[in-house]
Amino acid sequence: MSDHIAPQLTTVTAFAPATVANVAVGFDVLGFAVGGFGDRVTVHARPGTQGVRIEQIQGIPDPLPLEPERNTASVAIQAMLADHPLPFGIALEIEKGIPLGSGMGGSAASAVAAVVALGGLLDAPVPAEQLLRYATAGEAVASGAIHADNVAPCLLGGLTAVVDTDPLDVVSIPVPAGLSVVVVHPHLKIETRAARLSMPREVSVVRHVRQSMHLTGFLHACFRDDAAQVGRHMVDLIAEDARAPLIPGFKDARGAALAAGALSLSIAGSGPTVFAWVEDHEVAHSVESAIRWTFQQQGIACDAWSGPVNRTGAHLCR
Repeated sequence: MSDHIAPQLTTVTAFAPATVANVAVGFDVLGFAVGGFGDRVTVHARPGTQGVRIEQIQGIPDPLPLEPERNTASVAIQAMLADHPLPFGIALEIEKGIPLGSGMGGSAASAVAAVVALGGLLDAPVPAEQLLRYATAGEAVASGAIHADNVAPCLLGGLTAVVDTDPLDVVSIPVPAGLSVVVVHPHLKIETRAARLSMPREVSVVRHVRQSMHLTGFLHACFRDDAAQVGRHMVDLIAEDARAPLIPGFKDARGAALAAGALSLSIAGSGPTVFAWVEDHEVAHSVESAIRWTFQQQGIACDAWSGPVNRTGAHLCR
């Protein structure tokens, strides 16, 4: 299929928010979008050139690959161009707003912002399910596996569940009214690939059944708008035992968060970022302070954000 550039457009910028994957109870299944920060990708049409190149990456001190075959944004663009070829080259500028190795979906956000921006450059809209597929191909470069639990909420907003991967199928899950999120990022770095390697290769049938029960209870509580029951079922029997030891003070942070009124506290994606869900937004500040204090006791600086679940997802910047 052949597309044409939208009239008068040669440059488009898109924003994609940070995300929290797994949401404790749904490893590689659940994810939600966070407000406040994310990545921006600008796509330039470059007449007289061919292919995809990255012109600039800014916003973080860590080096990221400029080679098109190694960067999540450019790989996602290449996957999209295979279905939507253009008679000119594409250049990318990436502005990172999500720290690397933070567990907040930074690789997914760059891929999502890239395909949304390229979609804005075309004169015909590209369906969200196609954008999701392209972005997932890009995100796999960083994680070493095909999974959409960051990509889906980043693109669509809200809380999402991946119900199939072949073909990719994602559904939106309602978030209980009034629920607030507290996200705390300790200044540590955990590579996604390394975190996945720390996971157990097998899970017992008993543990699998218990986790399935909690996931069912979580989803039922979301559809019933029952925040208290949502918190009760946010239990991670799959990844937490392997990943919590990589985060100094994690257990203390959980205890402090619950004591301050949080419904739950768990690891965001592969960590080290942790997140808490809070039923009353007025309690969010106390929960945030309690979590920060536990990391400070470990001598670890951290950043924090509180607010509602981001229901908008990725979008073009006007």
